[in-house]
Amino acid sequence: MLENDLILRAARGEKTERTPVWVMRQAGRILPEYRAVRAKLSGFKELVETPELAAEVTIQPVDHLGVDAAIIFSDILVIPEAMGLQYEMIEKKGPIFPSTIQSASDLNKIHVAQADELSYTIEAIKITKKELNGRVPVIGFAGAPWTIFAYMIEGAGSKTFSKARKMLYTNPELSHQLMEMITESTIAYLKGQIEAGADMVQVFDSWAGILPADQYREFSIRYISAICKSITEVPVTVFAKGAYFALKDIKNLSCDTVGLDWNMDIAEAKELLNNKTLQGNLDPCVLYGSDEQVISATQSMLDQFKGHHHIANLGHGVYPDTNPKKVKLFIDTVKGYN
Repeated sequence: MLENDLILRAARGEKTERTPVWVMRQAGRILPEYRAVRAKLSGFKELVETPELAAEVTIQPVDHLGVDAAIIFSDILVIPEAMGLQYEMIEKKGPIFPSTIQSASDLNKIHVAQADELSYTIEAIKITKKELNGRVPVIGFAGAPWTIFAYMIEGAGSKTFSKARKMLYTNPELSHQLMEMITESTIAYLKGQIEAGADMVQVFDSWAGILPADQYREFSIRYISAICKSITEVPVTVFAKGAYFALKDIKNLSCDTVGLDWNMDIAEAKELLNNKTLQGNLDPCVLYGSDEQVISATQSMLDQFKGHHHIANLGHGVYPDTNPKKVKLFIDTVKGYN
């Protein structure tokens, strides 16, 4: 039994005593406790792939920030790696794929991944569940197929992902084949996380906003929809950054919660997504402001979500140079909101 199931009840559209709150990228560089663990290791990937340590840093925000959920410490790019496309995480540069998908023959080098190929994340969830002992729910996650596809084609982060976008125009057949493989891998992975104890899952479409609406429908929404239809065991959240143009399409997904980034209009989202719980959407940069600014902006956000099932969060991941005291102030302001 969970001592605190606020976030699960909010996701299911049930009444809650207060608004639940957590923060994207809460298990990470903002916490000195995280940096102490990370400093002992060769790098980010070693931490992701060491279940005991991944579980430790997953639990840190529950202890130090007082969040209402723990999101497993991992990375969206574990999926392409499990499929056979290795990546490296370069300090201060981000992910690099030495090999990418450029032609139909490259699909022969990869395969549909199964959950047991990501046993380190599965094991980290089991350890986290045991250590938390019902204090708060555990959130599992994966990247949306379009976002994963973008990295597998581009080979690195990008402002435009022009190589990946070019592929959608020049080789739609290959694009759909790869999307199918990513989608099947993601469903297997999320089901493995749920079996291990994840109480809810989130699908991150980090690069949703760089596609035009028609391509977003063809190459992203349809695959997110397949994931949502397959995950029936726990509540599902879809966070499609920058996809304000797709809210009507997102309304038809069989997910429970929709994450909003800080650019999205709350009133419009409430109207368009009246059948969903909403999550978000404080500008992460507000946390650079004074205490008064953080409190005022948080209360203003909560005022705007009134009358709608809501999970408080930022509109994107917390930035690594944010003062953890400001994050704690945001969380405490939500908890104290009347």
